[in-house]
Amino acid sequence: MKQTKTKKLILTAILTAAALVAFTIEAAIPPLTPIYGIKLGIANVFTLFTLYAVGKPYAAAVLFLRITLGSIFTGQLVSFIYSLTGGVLSFLLMLLLRRFFPVKQLWVLSALCAVMHNAGQLAAAMLMTSTVQLIYYLPVLIVSGIIAGVFTGLCAQLVLLRMNTEKLILGG
Repeated sequence: MKQTKTKKLILTAILTAAALVAFTIEAAIPPLTPIYGIKLGIANVFTLFTLYAVGKPYAAAVLFLRITLGSIFTGQLVSFIYSLTGGVLSFLLMLLLRRFFPVKQLWVLSALCAVMHNAGQLAAAMLMTSTVQLIYYLPVLIVSGIIAGVFTGLCAQLVLLRMNTEKLILGG
């Protein structure tokens, strides 16, 4: 049993490092659109993968470490609050709906969670700036969240299916 836990911790550390690399690279790339805040969220692939391959607490660790260390490494400490709010709401929805979405439908769950992530970030921005008018940004965030969520979900889904998850899952 201890060996399995050690393997899970090592895999979680590797996935966290990969998520940090993806987050840092994506933060350094100029925005893909002229609309502020829209990005693919490639680091979320690693959280999704960890949830299905290793387990809930390990996926939570990848998420929180990536958000915290990513904000520090990129110098975007103000965005920490936005990322944390969106990440926590997205992760809670992921945990709530996971049992309804097998690996072959991970892209659907990911799209829903990406929209929740954007809604959480928008709510944090509205609270921090006391600007209710930011709600008009919601339709743009819903569309971009669906697109990004489908992309990241498909990436995680394809890797999980390719690696034969029955052999990969470590009891999570």
